[in-house]
Amino acid sequence: MLKVLILSIVIIIAVLALSVFAISKGYAYEHKIDPLPDDSKLDDKEEKNS
Repeated sequence: MLKVLILSIVIIIAVLALSVFAISKGYAYEHKIDPLPDDSKLDDKEEKNS
């Protein structure tokens, strides 16, 4: 019975550690997006379309 309790605690600690590791790695990921277009380029396109 004691062996089952110790094994359960070890599994719980391992799952908790892996969860914390995965969450911290996800937050550390550098998300990259396309840059926003310049306002001057938008104005030129709008004037050509008008």
